[in-house]
Amino acid sequence: MNEQSLMRLEYDKIKEKLLGYTLSGSGRALAAAHKPSRNKSQVSAWLNETEEAARLLATGASVPLSSMEGMEPIIALLGKGRIYNEQELQSLSKWLSSVAQMKRYMESKRLIAPTISGYGDSMADCPELRNEIDRSIRHGVLTDQASTNLAHIRRQIAVAEDRIERKLNGVLGKYKSALQEAIVSKRNGHYVIPVKRECRKQVPGTVWDESASGQTLFVEPVDVGELQGEWQLWKSEEERERTIILASLSQLAEQHEGQLKWNVDAMASFDFIFARAKLALSYDGIAVRLVDRPYIKLVGARHPLLGESSVPLHAELGGDWSQLIITGPNTGGKTVTLKTIGLLALMVQSGLLIPAEEGTRFGVFQHIMADVGDGQSIEQSLSTFSAHMASLKDILQAANERSLVLLDELAAGTDPSEGIALSIAVLEELLDRRTLTAATTHFNEIKRFASRTAGCMNARMTFDAETLGPLYQLEIGEAGDSYAFAIARRFGLPERIVLRAEQNVASYRHSALSDAEVKSEKDSECGEKAEAVNESRSAKPTSKQQQRTLKRADINEEGDETKKKPHRPLQIGDCVWIYPLRRTGIVYQPANERGEVVVQVEKKKLSFNRKRLSLYIANEKLYPGADYDMDIVFDSKENRKKRKLMGRKYVPGLAIITPSEEQD
Repeated sequence: MNEQSLMRLEYDKIKEKLLGYTLSGSGRALAAAHKPSRNKSQVSAWLNETEEAARLLATGASVPLSSMEGMEPIIALLGKGRIYNEQELQSLSKWLSSVAQMKRYMESKRLIAPTISGYGDSMADCPELRNEIDRSIRHGVLTDQASTNLAHIRRQIAVAEDRIERKLNGVLGKYKSALQEAIVSKRNGHYVIPVKRECRKQVPGTVWDESASGQTLFVEPVDVGELQGEWQLWKSEEERERTIILASLSQLAEQHEGQLKWNVDAMASFDFIFARAKLALSYDGIAVRLVDRPYIKLVGARHPLLGESSVPLHAELGGDWSQLIITGPNTGGKTVTLKTIGLLALMVQSGLLIPAEEGTRFGVFQHIMADVGDGQSIEQSLSTFSAHMASLKDILQAANERSLVLLDELAAGTDPSEGIALSIAVLEELLDRRTLTAATTHFNEIKRFASRTAGCMNARMTFDAETLGPLYQLEIGEAGDSYAFAIARRFGLPERIVLRAEQNVASYRHSALSDAEVKSEKDSECGEKAEAVNESRSAKPTSKQQQRTLKRADINEEGDETKKKPHRPLQIGDCVWIYPLRRTGIVYQPANERGEVVVQVEKKKLSFNRKRLSLYIANEKLYPGADYDMDIVFDSKENRKKRKLMGRKYVPGLAIITPSEEQD
């Protein structure tokens, strides 16, 4: 997967949340290294693990996961001849107890979570090692039960200490006048008594310490020196025996090295799996159904970083259309929609549950690539347009029929006419490659491209025109408006400026269309007529790309000649621009005495005042000759067959139904 696309789609933020749910360093390392997979079987296995873990957590069960605090370095040193101390060995024993507890827990949950409960079978709680450690160490200290020799040595130490204590009690009485107080204490492992500095010579022995004021000296009397030496010998024997016992326990641990390291891996895997489940429960995630083809169907999907406040998203890509062109106002949610589609696809391929409803479907993609944001960089000297081009280059190098491409703000950052032409060329290329593509735009030319191109579908983000607020809902099938003027008013732009802008737009639309406008303004109905002309001329291109090129060339030629024509009454078959609908239609009936013209728009007959229409392409440019049968344009194929049959003979019950006209 493209690392830049992962960042643009905020996959790193999902990873951060996932890391926060791990308990152990090893589990955290697994989560940090985790990436989306391109293998459907692997993705399916991950999703199954996460779903089972989420099911366990949803029952309110407390999973006995181990944080493995301090265990990683202990296990890492196995096999290197290290002698562990009492605290390390006791930690190992406690951890083995948690392993045993985890095994018992997973065994009890086999019916609820058959897959991950089986992982517990591979763990070994090493009862022999655990029992030996528990017998030898208690509260971080070796017990007398650790070895018979250690027990004997400690008894001898106790005897020596008793003899020293009795001797010191006699010394206290003997040197009573020279002492600060009649107590016995220890300094540097030696039994001492507190002697006044001025009486030092009265108490023969070794000085081991003095008080902070220097007035008291802590002296080991010569009377107990011999007994103290005996005690030191036994203490040395105790330390030697301690080393022997710890070395034996450490060697026993090394004999279980393979099992212990496997336990760490298994516990880390459990930690990672349950972290994924905890993340899913934080936003009510579900396991989606995987399909065998590049496909996305979102039902009630939400962006996982926006929480419950986000508006559910319903979208489809890869079924009847492979391209979705999303339009609508700024701040309306277009970019969030793109990011939601891309991020959820990445999460699914990472084995994560997603916030959506039943019916959501995903295919597994080889590439998920996104060009979201302006990508400007001072360090790399990239403008908005340059950044888009750099991203598009990488995308086009990898895009294929198993890719998902997300493009934000097509044609942004450069001359609109050139940007639009380039954007449409890119969309056509991705369409030819059968790459699933979702893109956002504000340009009408790209909206019209989507409306007339097979495999392409328009969609819009809804907007409340009364409150001037976005509704953040995606509606598929219609292109949306940018609502630039309404938003400008909402944010306080002076009314005179907005009014002047609206007048400018009106004048632009009433003026003759420029060459660039003619290329992009043609809708599906005019396209059908142009194709009819092409067929009549027997001009059949050999590829889809040539067909698109020829269509645009014909439109350009017709548009140029239409501009030069003087104003004339509209005639049957003229292609006209309908200002209220902001689209084209074909004249069905010319203007009557009231100036009403009947226009066919998407198989509907609508009536408009002549002032609301302007000639777009004259009929002589659309049809082969004056004797062209206009029924082909206005009548259905079924009605034309009926009419032809009626011309030959009488058929009982046969009738031709003409749709009624609608007033604008």
